Amino acid sequence: MNAVLAPEPMIFVDLETSGANFANDRIIEVGLIEVDENGAQEWSVLVNPETPLSPFISGLTGIDDAMLCSAPTFRQLAPALLDRLRGRLLIAHNALFDYGFLKSEFARLGVDFRAPSLCTVKLSRKLFPEHHRHNLDTLMTRHGQHGGRIQPAGQ
Repeated sequence: MNAVLAPEPMIFVDLETSGANFANDRIIEVGLIEVDENGAQEWSVLVNPETPLSPFISGLTGIDDAMLCSAPTFRQLAPALLDRLRGRLLIAHNALFDYGFLKSEFARLGVDFRAPSLCTVKLSRKLFPEHHRHNLDTLMTRHGQHGGRIQPAGQ
């Protein structure tokens, strides 16, 4: 890994959730791209929220109750996930959302999760103040990138 471009291990995080409220809603999918001296590797897993999803969330995410019923719970995934996150810079688009959900899920298990974070929305606003839109689709188009989100595990 080039120490000038990436001076520390980092992890790109994208979560899907059962809603937008940290206190009441749960993580239903974790997508990660880990970057360190060994390169980049992707990890994605569905998470059983132990409660039914609303039709709105299923339509938005493409994830439904049938896909989640046999998925592990957050409690079951927490040790492996914590190991992947530990010691890395957490990078996310709208990082407050993803970081808040991770903190809440770990807090339910008695774990005080903390990590340095970088929000790519805030970064885009700083680097490109002349632009008014900073959502992922707009950024992908603006920078000539073509791709999509990591597909839900099992699809």
